[in-house]
Amino acid sequence: MNVVEGPHRHDPDQGSPRVPRLDGPWTHREVAANGARFHVAEAGDGPLVLLLHGFPQFWWTWRHQLTALADAGFRAVAMDLRGVGGSDRTPRGYDPANLALDVTGVIRSLGEPDAALVGHDLGGYLAWTAAAMRPKLVRRLAVCSMPHPRRWRAAMLTDLRQSRSGGYVWGFQRPWLPERQLVADDAALVGRLIREWSGPKPPDEAAVAVYRQAMQIPSTAHCAVEPYRWMVRSMARPDGIQFNRRMKRPVRVPTLQMHGSLDPAIGTRNVAGSGEYVEAPYRWRLFEGLGHFPHEEDPVAFSTELINWLQDPEPDR
Repeated sequence: MNVVEGPHRHDPDQGSPRVPRLDGPWTHREVAANGARFHVAEAGDGPLVLLLHGFPQFWWTWRHQLTALADAGFRAVAMDLRGVGGSDRTPRGYDPANLALDVTGVIRSLGEPDAALVGHDLGGYLAWTAAAMRPKLVRRLAVCSMPHPRRWRAAMLTDLRQSRSGGYVWGFQRPWLPERQLVADDAALVGRLIREWSGPKPPDEAAVAVYRQAMQIPSTAHCAVEPYRWMVRSMARPDGIQFNRRMKRPVRVPTLQMHGSLDPAIGTRNVAGSGEYVEAPYRWRLFEGLGHFPHEEDPVAFSTELINWLQDPEPDR
């Protein structure tokens, strides 16, 4: 797989860093939304399925699903979140409400009336948020490895086991040191986190090397941890309290919740209760023997589950 280098924008540290765009049966382009530009990779034609990556990854984590969804008759689009991969690195705007507006803005910029949102990890957090904030733009919601934001907040504050599992989030609250740790030794920490959070079938070393390379793009490490800083530091602030109240708004679109039974980063019991915030058909799918990255650890099983659900006219069965 080749890496195509292209120009990048708005990086405060270096004028024109080089951004990896990986070749495959998809096309790359930039779209403008919510005051920034976002890199997307897309494949196929049909109803839009927008894929949102998590930490410490970028759009390429969805390479298997891009092709599977396109073959199944969907327009599959994987975007880089603000500050990551080929998208703009802006000095602010990393709170979940604004990041969710990035997502819904990209849907509109793609010329679509709505999308099925598929989010993993942080991307799942933003998918939950977008479905609550802009329900008319979200046709269906699929979330992997991330509870509803209110469940996540409660678990981090009251569940000692989850608080320990999410220790990396507490560690991100320190200034500057997390960024340095993420890029040290050619971003070795990225590889370690992916291996530790995976089940017995982690992404292979070639894939891990790509994620390590992407984290070393200037300013990426800082932008990647900023959402987690907001999520913790805002807990007692008016903006965080207001966001938590806004997320009481129920999700009213069919929702698929997926999780790996061996996920050490996010506990199954905290994810499983997210259905209480869904006033629509809700389906729970636990992948036995998989960890935090089911879409990469067993892409065939994950893609099959997702596509069958997307194609099911009665998803509550």
